[in-house]
Amino acid sequence: MARKFKELLDRMTPERRASIKAGANRLRAEMALDELREARALTQEQLAEVLGVRQSTISKMERRTDMYLSSLRRIIQAMGGDLEIRAIFPSGPVQIIQFRELRRGRANG
Repeated sequence: MARKFKELLDRMTPERRASIKAGANRLRAEMALDELREARALTQEQLAEVLGVRQSTISKMERRTDMYLSSLRRIIQAMGGDLEIRAIFPSGPVQIIQFRELRRGRANG
């Protein structure tokens, strides 16, 4: 007989419930691009339409491990978000601000 999740949850210790909640939060905070798109309830076709590209282009972008920041920013913005770049150090995170706005015609450096 199947049990309801609530019954299982009620039998767990507070520590176990906290551990499960922390794990779920970690999963929500770390996603691949395709998982993020799906979590935003978007299909590849819908995202392609917003970006003015073909669905196959979105599929290729989601499989890439290396892409231009400008491309990644466009994808994130098409999903309704904004891209931030952070460096993580033992002393704490630092937001890298030179990529906030990619200006046309401005040399990198």
